[in-house]
Formats: sequence, C-alpha cells, structure tokens
Amino acid sequence: MSKTIKEKTEQQTTVTINDEKYIFENMKEEQQAMVNHIADLDRKINTSRFNLDQLLFGKDAFMGALNTSLKAEKEAEAEA
Repeated sequence: MSKTIKEKTEQQTTVTINDEKYIFENMKEEQQAMVNHIADLDRKINTSRFNLDQLLFGKDAFMGALNTSLKAEKEAEAEA
C-alpha cells in the first residue's frame, strides 16, 4: 500500500509518497486534488476504525450485561 504524508515547512508543503518527497505546490492541480482525496480518505478510514472499536466494545458490554442478567435470573429460579 502506498503511503502519503504531508509536512508543512515555511512556505512549502512536502508530500512523501512511497518514501519519495514532492513539493505539494509544484504538483499539478489534479495531483494536488488526489493528494487531498487520499488525506481525506485516510481521516475517514481512521474515524471509521475508531467508531467500529466503540461499537464492538459497546456490543461486548451489552452482551456481558445480558449474560449476567440471564445467569442471575436462572440462579434465582433454581433457588426457588
């Protein structure tokens, strides 16, 4: 997978693509747009992963609470 990293210096933005550095301002408009799309997609992917982690953790917490509740109910019935 290719990797894109943007670094800002005083007046130029260095973009690293596959371990090679480019000056963002020297790129063609179409290339700049692609770099911006890639950066935006990276942010969205990271946000999606974060959200998925939260959802999975929440689901596990609810499953744990449900199992605890069902077990307590079963034990109460067995004692009765």
